[in-house]
Amino acid sequence: MLGGLATLAALLASAAVALESTETARGGPATADRSPGEHWSPGGHRSTGEPRSTRSELPPGGNSPRATSEAGTPSPSASKPTHAAIRSTGPGTFATAPGQSGATGEGRVLRYKVEVEDGISASAADVAAQVERILADPRGWTAHGGPAFRRVSSGTVDFAVKLATPGTVDRICGQYGLDTGGEVNCDVGGQVMVNLRRWLLATPVYASDVDSYRALIINHEVGHFLGHGHEGCPGVGSPAPVMMQQIKGMHGCTPNVWPFTAEGRAITGPHVP
Repeated sequence: MLGGLATLAALLASAAVALESTETARGGPATADRSPGEHWSPGGHRSTGEPRSTRSELPPGGNSPRATSEAGTPSPSASKPTHAAIRSTGPGTFATAPGQSGATGEGRVLRYKVEVEDGISASAADVAAQVERILADPRGWTAHGGPAFRRVSSGTVDFAVKLATPGTVDRICGQYGLDTGGEVNCDVGGQVMVNLRRWLLATPVYASDVDSYRALIINHEVGHFLGHGHEGCPGVGSPAPVMMQQIKGMHGCTPNVWPFTAEGRAITGPHVP
C-alpha cells in the first residue's frame, strides 16, 4: 500500500513539471525572465505598464524623430543653428561682396553694396547673390516704375546692406536712437542693418522657409530707405503688407514677403504711427 502511494505521488510531481515547462515555452504567465512591474499584453508581447503617450519614442542617440527625414537625411530644421549657437557680437568691421550686377528696374538707378561682418561664417558673395535676387524680383520695389537697383563693390553708393551680429546691429542702430534689442533689423543712415539671428533663424511663422523671410527683411528695410512707413494688417485673411512688422504678430493676415503681387497689385495696409 505504501509503495503504491509513493508511486502515485511521483507520477503527479512529474506531470506538474511537464505542465510548467509547456506554459513557459508558450510565452505564458511564467515570471522567471520578467522584471518587476512588467506584465503580458495580448499576443505575449511585453509591456512595462507605462502609458504609450508618456514614453519616449526617440531613436538611438536621443534625436527627435522629426529632426531627420524618412530617408534618414537631415531636415532643414535639423541643420538650422540654434539661437545660442549664433555669434552674439563681432568686431564691427566688414568685408564687401566683390563684383557688380546690372541694373534691374526702369526707374532711377540706386547703387548699393553688400557687406558681411568679419568673423561670421556667411559668405559675402552668397549673401550678395540672395540680395540681388530679392531686389530684382518683379514683385519687389522695382514694380510700376519704381527704382532700379545695381549692386557695386566700390565707388559711391546710395545704401549698403550689412549682415552683422546682433551686438553690432545694436551698436549701429543705437547710434541713431533705435533699440534693436539683439533681435531685429533696422535702416539707419543709408545702412540696411540685417541681424544675423533673423537671417539664419527667421521667425516662428517663417521657420520652415528662411529664404522667404530673408526677402521680407530686405524688402521691409529697403522699403524704409525708400520712405515707406509701417503698415498694419488690412483684414483677416489678407496678405500681410511687407511694411507690416510681422515679427510682432500676423494679426489675422497671411504671410507675405513682397510689396506687390505677381499681377502688379500693391499689397498695403493702414498706416501705423
